[in-house]
Amino acid sequence: MKKLIHPIAGAIALLTIAAFWLSTALSELIGSKEVVIAVKTAIPWGFFLLIPALAATGGTGFSLAKGRKAGLIAAKLKRMPLIAANGLLVLIPAALFLASKAKTGEFDAAFYGVQALELIAGATNLVLLSLNMRDGYRLTRRLKARSKAPQP
Repeated sequence: MKKLIHPIAGAIALLTIAAFWLSTALSELIGSKEVVIAVKTAIPWGFFLLIPALAATGGTGFSLAKGRKAGLIAAKLKRMPLIAANGLLVLIPAALFLASKAKTGEFDAAFYGVQALELIAGATNLVLLSLNMRDGYRLTRRLKARSKAPQP
């Protein structure tokens, strides 16, 4: 079951962050003020999907690693604290701040400064999560190849 939950939860997390990032970028580039307000106030509601998906991905990943800490697993484990810290310390507070500012229509320098920071931090997490997904696929292929190899 963990082998099923881990990639599904990871994909949901990655797609959710991508949706947040794309909707933010597009609303700022081509949307009206009302669209920006709608996007910025909707994103915190997406945390109800994102946070459980990330928790499930991390929990099942640690369980699937079974204490191994080398190779591709080591690379994934090194990225996870960066992903978590970026999310907890930058992305969630930024999203809540931006939602609050958008609700009151305060599109000032602070809003756009935090918006820029959020876009950079979001892109960073997208890259890191994509690298983890890539390494997960590589790891799965290696394990499948090993199980199909003839045993001496």
